Amino acid sequence: MSALEEISRQIQRLVEIMARLRTDEHAAAQDGRFDYTVDDVSFDVRMSVLPIMHGENVVLRLLARHARRFPLEELGMQNTDLERVHRAMKNPHGMILSTGPTGSGKTTTLYAMLQVLNEPEVNIMTIEDPVEYSIPHIQQTQVNQQKNLTFATGLRSIVRQDPNIIMVGEIRDEDTASIAINAALTGHLLLSTLHTNDAATSFPRLTDMGIEPFLLASSMRVVIAQRLVRSICASCRASYLITKEEEHALKQDPILMQEALRVWDKKDFSQMTLYHGVGCVSCNKSGFAGRTGIFEVLEMDAALRPLVTQKASSDVIGLKALEQGMHSMMHDGLLKVVAGVTTLDEVLRVIRT
Repeated sequence: MSALEEISRQIQRLVEIMARLRTDEHAAAQDGRFDYTVDDVSFDVRMSVLPIMHGENVVLRLLARHARRFPLEELGMQNTDLERVHRAMKNPHGMILSTGPTGSGKTTTLYAMLQVLNEPEVNIMTIEDPVEYSIPHIQQTQVNQQKNLTFATGLRSIVRQDPNIIMVGEIRDEDTASIAINAALTGHLLLSTLHTNDAATSFPRLTDMGIEPFLLASSMRVVIAQRLVRSICASCRASYLITKEEEHALKQDPILMQEALRVWDKKDFSQMTLYHGVGCVSCNKSGFAGRTGIFEVLEMDAALRPLVTQKASSDVIGLKALEQGMHSMMHDGLLKVVAGVTTLDEVLRVIRT
């Protein structure tokens, strides 16, 4: 073993001790956490250890205890989408879902909505795994599997605590989904997340969990599907003409090609101006600084409700939602490309996953 490998293992053991993990366990996955302060800034550090072929893979996730929370208006939603979300939040009861894969910003969106809803006279309670940030005046509970405090058991208890608004970190199973729907139908505004690729797929996903379609149609207010893309660095952003490779990537997918021509109001891609970051000191030569979201916001209305009740496919529901004014994530991403917010490569990377 080299000196560097030995030092790395010693550091790993030290951090495992801080996270209260077993230093002699090398065959099982372990998760832990600890607090750490640097220059008067407190961090909640999440540690994940996974056995791999030739050792262990260690990931540390840093969460600043008092990190700046993003206003809803700064997440990247178009004005029409913001209006739909605000309408949904004004309802005294019903369900608001944020959907997407892991790392797509769903929890940030929920926190942004809670920030808007957080009023002194409103009792807001959450069940999370884990609690990402502590929010003043909101009662937050963390899942504890060892104590049988799951999303389902925690949510069942929260309903008895007379809340006005409930946030469930994630709907993972039939039990949690059933309690959440019932809460949304009995005088509570309920916010949660779900793992689906787009907004319309949320409905068959929940019916697969055993939720009756008519209950979904009655309780759902809005579904927000999203992805995160890197933002072009404002200090070194530069325009350029679309490359042959980018044209080819667009033309490979007929639906994407037609959407791009429509959104960009072009007959073809010749002389199309796009943007990228050339790299500078501000962005550490990466060309990117920060991230923004691309969204599609499906608002339940009289046209969609019968389709959900009849268990229509996600394709049928999605097409009807587009007819009713919903913009797809692809549409939103392409708007941000032509506006110089992000690059075409970034949008293609996330909408194809």
